[in-house]
Amino acid sequence: MKDTRQHLRQAVALRYDSESDHAPRVVAKGRGHIAEKIIEAANNHGIPLVVDPDMSSALGEMDLGAEIPPQFYLAVAEILAFIYRLDTPEAKG
Repeated sequence: MKDTRQHLRQAVALRYDSESDHAPRVVAKGRGHIAEKIIEAANNHGIPLVVDPDMSSALGEMDLGAEIPPQFYLAVAEILAFIYRLDTPEAKG
């Protein structure tokens, strides 16, 4: 029997509130149908998506509500900087 779990799409949503959080938190995660729903919700709310299977796999192992550990700070900061650049008026044309 073939294991199809590795082919399922995975999604992880992070939230960061600089007034209450020390680091971004995992607020949603899932595989397959749940991942599709997370992606759909992000698209419906204009939330940018970044495709990074290694990062989503690692963050997907975390508990919901957990702050990301320090070893992820740099990678998540690079993603947030990329999203910030997409959201600037210059990038919107």
